[in-house]
Amino acid sequence: MSKNAKDLAKQIKGIAGDAPVRIGLILGSGLGHIANEVDGIAIPYADLPGFPHAGVSGHNPNIVVGAFEGVRVAVFGGRAHYYESGRGDAMRLPLEVLKELGADTMIATNAAGSMQPDMPTGSIMCLSDHINFSGLNPLIGEPTDARFVPMKDAYDPQIRADLHKAAEAAQVDMADGIYAWYSGPSFETPAEIRAIKMLGADAVGMSTVPEVILARFLGLKAAAISTITNMAAGMSDEAISHEHTKAMAPIGAAKLEKVLRGYLRALS
Repeated sequence: MSKNAKDLAKQIKGIAGDAPVRIGLILGSGLGHIANEVDGIAIPYADLPGFPHAGVSGHNPNIVVGAFEGVRVAVFGGRAHYYESGRGDAMRLPLEVLKELGADTMIATNAAGSMQPDMPTGSIMCLSDHINFSGLNPLIGEPTDARFVPMKDAYDPQIRADLHKAAEAAQVDMADGIYAWYSGPSFETPAEIRAIKMLGADAVGMSTVPEVILARFLGLKAAAISTITNMAAGMSDEAISHEHTKAMAPIGAAKLEKVLRGYLRALS
């Protein structure tokens, strides 16, 4: 663990208290309102040297530490994407800090495009696996043998089962599916979508996979949920744009929030 991560964790504890965090939540586009539901302290990324600037509209660049449904969490209101800087490891420091805060679990959320007609806009999908279609990796340059991270069950089976129990209890339909990481920032072409679909993907997006790889590298259990904000290119007549993503995200976000709340209540 880097000295910077230890120093930042100490700084955060000095502001938000020493009690260990149990779970880290990373919020995707249009999901930032969830951070407002945490009974805790918000610390701007700008006050934490080395944290990303989260320069994507629809993100809220703060870490909020406190109680959410009785569980102490650290909520990251924004993430850094590969397409912002060309760095696959842009979220390494925040996740190192999460580990230093005591967490053993990371749950990521994202906005994604669907390749399945029965998973339309407004649906949510629990990631069962991923395809790193970009070919990039956040551990490139890591000098130790720890870089050879096994990725079987990268999305923790028990957490996934518990998330599905929470969805069922909340009467929310939540699909299981495979997420393909595309680097962005341009959206995919119809030909690329056909290729990804043939490879077995159910949804596509521009985040999450680097964070899951980093989480496993750091020894954190990982899970992720997508909100479906559009049908992927060539799958419908929708005009795909980031503005469309932000506009559609709240539809699935309301369902996702119910699932997260139920999951955390069961833990507490």
